Amino acid sequence: MVHFRREKYVPRGGPDGGDGGKGGDVVLVVNRHLNTLFSFQHRRIYRADSGKGGGGSNMTGRSAKDLEIEVPAGTIIYNDETNEVIGDLVEEGQRLVVCRGGRGGRGNARFVNSRNQTPRIAERGEPGEERQLRLELKLIADVGIVGVPNAGKSTFLSAVTNAQPKIANYPFTTLQPNLGVANLDEENTLVLADIPGLIEGAHLGVGLGHDFLRHVQRTRVLIHLLDGLAEDPLADYIQINSELALFDDELGTKPQVVALNKADLPHVSELWPDYKALFEEHGIEEPLLISAVSGENVRQLLYRAVQVLAEAPEPAPVAEMPVYRPETDPNEFTLKRAEGGFRVIGEAIERAASMTYWEYHQSRRRFQRILETLGIDEALREAGIQQGESVFIGDFELEWEE
Repeated sequence: MVHFRREKYVPRGGPDGGDGGKGGDVVLVVNRHLNTLFSFQHRRIYRADSGKGGGGSNMTGRSAKDLEIEVPAGTIIYNDETNEVIGDLVEEGQRLVVCRGGRGGRGNARFVNSRNQTPRIAERGEPGEERQLRLELKLIADVGIVGVPNAGKSTFLSAVTNAQPKIANYPFTTLQPNLGVANLDEENTLVLADIPGLIEGAHLGVGLGHDFLRHVQRTRVLIHLLDGLAEDPLADYIQINSELALFDDELGTKPQVVALNKADLPHVSELWPDYKALFEEHGIEEPLLISAVSGENVRQLLYRAVQVLAEAPEPAPVAEMPVYRPETDPNEFTLKRAEGGFRVIGEAIERAASMTYWEYHQSRRRFQRILETLGIDEALREAGIQQGESVFIGDFELEWEE
């Protein structure tokens, strides 16, 4: 603020314009109760508040509060323009400042010196940062649904969530992982991923499994669906587990809930006692008989998955390689020929232009001194600028005068 003290019996009170407050930062905060990025589908622009203006009597304006945006654990933040990793948030309460608010502008009381005791000059607030971000969820699901093609994984996912995967009676109907959220009750929510069918040799790239085994790595518990119409469901179970272990040793140790699907078919129900005994004989604990079509034992399977998930160890955070950014001198600038003159591009000079009160003569003179200090006026002369041509700096257009 440009302000002068005016009180009775206080002649020549002097400048007392206060500084402006700092703008708020935009901060991403991990909330372990969140497990999707669904909220960002409906809101794309987030803006922190600006700081308040300064007042008389050297009063500083109030700084704005930071804007905190909650994200689930496992969120990777990219700069969408450069594809650079800005951060990987994996722990509860972890914070990452993605855009910093600008500092408040200085009032005229800050510009007093022995040669200018009544400055009519002030600064606007520094512009805040602006970024285009892309968020990706590294842990895409709590529970992954695995099994051979046509075991009924997509039917099961569509039955327990609002997901609408493609369902058809032929192998490899699912060509990409499908995600769904199952709300069991007020306290229990599961994020389920339907992984495309795995076949023998998937770890070597056979079929569709090679690309999607990586998604299984990002889950904590597996629901292993077996096809009740298969010739040998136990052989399918052993084959899938072998493929998981061959791709990644840790995949073979993930907790599993095993269920035989298609209980709505009489043939499957009749064979269930024999299958159950065979499964238990091979170390499969508490196998279930379900029907994704009729819903038989489906909720029981989901609650079993919730129980196993609660007992499963927390995933170890993966340390991301640090990103080293080359340091650049903010005072550097470049000149480009533009229609009617030259455009000056540089971090420091563009910031100075946006913080200048052009209506005050002393502010304009100060900006002229900044041009001279940075060597911009000399560079413009060497570039051949002529009287009356324009100089574009940020959003401002100035006229060159010798």
